[in-house]
Amino acid sequence: MWFPRLPSDRVLRTRPVDGPFALTQTLANTQRLYDLNRAAEQQGLHRGMSYADARAFCPDLISHPARPDLDARFLAALRRWATRYCPWVGIDGADGLVLDVTGATHLWGGTAAMLDDMCARAARAGLDLRLGQGATRGAAWARAHHGEPDAPLATLPVAALRLDEATVTGLQRLGLRRIGDLDATPRAPLTRRFGPQVLLRLDQALGRVSEPLNPQGEPPHFGLRMTFPEPIGLVGDVMAATERLLIPLCDKLRLHEAGARRLMLTLRRVDQGSQQIELRLAAPMREAPRILPLFERGVAEVDAGFGIDQIRIEAVQVEPLPVQQIGTGAAGQTPGRVEDLMTRIGTRIGLENVQRFLPADSHIPERAFSIASAAYSTAESGWASVNPRPLRLFPPEAIGASGNTPPERFRWRRVSFITGRATGPERIAPEWWLDDDAWRSGIRDYWRVETRQGRRLWLFHTPQNPGWFVQGEFA
Repeated sequence: MWFPRLPSDRVLRTRPVDGPFALTQTLANTQRLYDLNRAAEQQGLHRGMSYADARAFCPDLISHPARPDLDARFLAALRRWATRYCPWVGIDGADGLVLDVTGATHLWGGTAAMLDDMCARAARAGLDLRLGQGATRGAAWARAHHGEPDAPLATLPVAALRLDEATVTGLQRLGLRRIGDLDATPRAPLTRRFGPQVLLRLDQALGRVSEPLNPQGEPPHFGLRMTFPEPIGLVGDVMAATERLLIPLCDKLRLHEAGARRLMLTLRRVDQGSQQIELRLAAPMREAPRILPLFERGVAEVDAGFGIDQIRIEAVQVEPLPVQQIGTGAAGQTPGRVEDLMTRIGTRIGLENVQRFLPADSHIPERAFSIASAAYSTAESGWASVNPRPLRLFPPEAIGASGNTPPERFRWRRVSFITGRATGPERIAPEWWLDDDAWRSGIRDYWRVETRQGRRLWLFHTPQNPGWFVQGEFA
């Protein structure tokens, strides 16, 4: 099963377009056509063509950014759909499926009836589908891409053997344009000139060399369900049932070296109504004793009605969590305490509102950090700076002083200070590629000033527009 316009068909299924349509992708700083529909091909456009040239040929061209990741997900969904014809279905490249229908064609009234059903269903779904059948995988691929479903192999071009473009061009220059011509040519000269790959593909297509079909396995499903003979409604009973489901779920996560990032607990009542409790974790987890207490707050707020007769738990979002060596930490130290705390706080105020500061690549003090969600970022070791930075940073506050060196006495925030020791200067220039009103005064000379009153301040002087300011305070 070959879908020659899979990317564009995926988009046009939800956003139909009357006229030329193309998907674009940026390659080597040039926007090029990634895929296009039949109307665009009729205008003379083709894949790999620059978008500027395409618009010159076809001013009415409608474009959309390409999403290869969504195309792969769509192809995986088509693979699951194709299992209705046979259980052995695998993915072939980025736009094809390969099926082993041995022993399944009689269920559809024969091979022809099964192929007709495939074409009809694909057409109703808005997909362009080309089919090929054969005793080997290579023969089916050749007929799907370069001929009819039952075309003779000998009449098909050598490009139908899944060879690279350079090899196909070399064979055509020798006059070997059909598979039949290639099969009738002595094998030794072909191997010396083109290598063993040409004859291997030929033998695979003709059935002389076996080519196994590896069906794509179903991804693991992390979900469990329990039905009760009698309805329950107490918080303790619901928590006990949740624990019985959570333990095997965590065992399955551990078997696949994965951790749950988002869990969904569904409680079905006897009146067929259901309530869901979503638990978003600050880090991937698979330890039932750590996860179970995090459900208590949500379970306590559930309205059980006349009772709950079914409970279901599912790991909606799963992330890789490989096994790691556990070190010998301090006695009594519990791993993951910070993540558990963030999860508890996140259930109340939202996990995205728990944030942390991260270093940023900038020498400007107020731009040397970024704010990110603590649950979806990793704590850095620290700021990479030769000179220390203050613990507290605030907008510059002017002080009455003059000169190029820190003043011996100055007044800041209605308090008089006497300079004990000053270290500096550290000259910082503005980032010329960014327009910042705070740095229009030009360069700054920063000083670390220790006052006799015990305060350690961060002062800077602006030589171009003379003035002294306080911007931070050290611990």
